[in-house]
Amino acid sequence: MFETDAIHEGQGYQGDTGAVIPPVYLTSTFAHGNADGFDYTRSGNPNFNNLGDQLARLEGAAHATVFASGVSAITAVVSTLKQGDLVVAEENIYGCTFRLFAQVFAKFGVSVEYVDLTQEASGRVITEKQPALVWIESPTNPLLKIIDIAWVADLAKAAGSSLIVDNTFASSYFQKPLALGADVSLLSTTKYSNGHSDCLGGVVCTNAPVWHDKMIFAQKALGLQPSPFDSWLIARGVKTQALRMERHASNALAFATFVEERHPEATVRYPFLPSHPQHALAKQQMTGGSGIVTADFGWSLDRTKAFLDRLRYFTLAESLGGIESLVCHPASMTHASVPKETREAVGITDSLVRFSIGIEHIDDLLADVDMAWSQESV
Repeated sequence: MFETDAIHEGQGYQGDTGAVIPPVYLTSTFAHGNADGFDYTRSGNPNFNNLGDQLARLEGAAHATVFASGVSAITAVVSTLKQGDLVVAEENIYGCTFRLFAQVFAKFGVSVEYVDLTQEASGRVITEKQPALVWIESPTNPLLKIIDIAWVADLAKAAGSSLIVDNTFASSYFQKPLALGADVSLLSTTKYSNGHSDCLGGVVCTNAPVWHDKMIFAQKALGLQPSPFDSWLIARGVKTQALRMERHASNALAFATFVEERHPEATVRYPFLPSHPQHALAKQQMTGGSGIVTADFGWSLDRTKAFLDRLRYFTLAESLGGIESLVCHPASMTHASVPKETREAVGITDSLVRFSIGIEHIDDLLADVDMAWSQESV
């Protein structure tokens, strides 16, 4: 079971000390010829292996390669492409992924076509163009669209493409992309895996040996490895992930319900909210709604920012998935690198707000937003 595996996997390299928790191997260099085959931390470290074993088990993967950040994990995957390759991607994509494609890999001849993969007709693009990669998030950032992973996986397989799923928003606890047919599941382990907003990390999980070999090469050749200490911190955070995710999800559903009831004119999105356009699909492929809620209040930019400034327990910040609640204005923060006309075309307006619901007492979180609303005219 997830809770047990999270605690008992990745416990290697304890030596003969009897340590219950493996130590941090803060070394850059290993003596040649050691029994475990380590030589230089850029190409391997016991803490990398422990975290990889732990995350692979939780994702239902045969292999997991850890990286310095979520963007490092994305970079490792995209670095496998060559000039002339095409990527078909869901149109609502993480801003840093969009920037990486548009401002870095486009220079090397990699092109991307964005489509709305909640629409069945969009699947024809995969079938007809046979891209090297199909790239999706589910739920998406920040609009929380739910993509039918099994359906896209079938299309990708028929087209000879590899399906990459960014599983960060759902987390390993609530969704298993590989079991649904994805070739690769990647996560920013900075977020729900670690859960404490104190380090950076990423991981690429797969059942395919060829993808695993590519990721090991990218980690070493591109210098995308994490630090041993960050790997140790993430491994520690993962041990309590199940407990945290249950509270994130219960708080988020209560929060989304409250906002929707108080502001019926707003568009509130949460995967397990009955009003979500893909609610049935979310319940089918996820075991919980995770911890992100978005709301478009239809306000002006100034009014939206003033509301955010009045919040007490929701810190205005770009990240998510920590024990503390955060709030983000995607148009000016996480998706600022996406051109305004592109943002607005997919629904990322100046009045869209993304809440990362923490594990505080839900009554305090509801009182906080209530206070921010009530003080609007003060």
